[in-house]
Amino acid sequence: MSKKTNHNLTPIVVIPARMASQRLPGKPLADIGGVPMIVHVMQRALAANVGPVVVACAETEIYEAVRAGGGTAIMTDPDLPSGTDRVRAAADTVDPGKNYNCVINVQGDLPTLDPLAVSAAVDVLVEVPECDISTLVVATEDPREIADPNVVKAVLSMETDSRGRALYFTRAAAPFGAGAIWHHVGIYAYRRDALGRFCALPPSPLELREKLEQLRALEAGMRIDAAAIDSEPHGVDTPEDLARARGIILGQEKTGKRS
Repeated sequence: MSKKTNHNLTPIVVIPARMASQRLPGKPLADIGGVPMIVHVMQRALAANVGPVVVACAETEIYEAVRAGGGTAIMTDPDLPSGTDRVRAAADTVDPGKNYNCVINVQGDLPTLDPLAVSAAVDVLVEVPECDISTLVVATEDPREIADPNVVKAVLSMETDSRGRALYFTRAAAPFGAGAIWHHVGIYAYRRDALGRFCALPPSPLELREKLEQLRALEAGMRIDAAAIDSEPHGVDTPEDLARARGIILGQEKTGKRS
């Protein structure tokens, strides 16, 4: 991944965070080396240096942790239906004049995120003017990942070796036959008007069937493109995931090789 100059975009990064995780309650405040996980994510997003970073909080505990960590936090309605709605609400609160025309949604459970992944998502919008939303993928040949419905797969029409237009997202193993299977990475860069249009849409039939929000955009005719990156920023959903993230981050800090 290489960082480019985003001449026509003014990005802002918004990290949605809420305490109500079914498999790991209180996840944003999980301790990793003495620092809450949400602060690790914020620091990685800041290191991308693409624009300001705001944490969209559903609870005051997260707000206070972010502020204590030197970050910018915005309180949002805890009853908002999705993280994307929380991202839009925070962006509209901090930037009502819409001076930032690109909103990057970085999930709050990616403490091992490579900062270059954030800029890679923005680069897609620069390269493809007709693209409404960009995201990321990683190639996988792991049969367990391919068969796992918790690993979302992107079906792409590749336009270059490292970028493709999304035709579909699925929990099934797809597409069939020889070739790359693309493991979807849940980071999105939205053009500001596209974010507003997306949030105004009702949930779509395929979204409800697959339980994948991005299908709402595709069913509405919006364009999503994906950039291929080299490694997956491991999400934290379970205590086992948290232990792995702690090992990665503490190992990076000991060797001085943190991203």
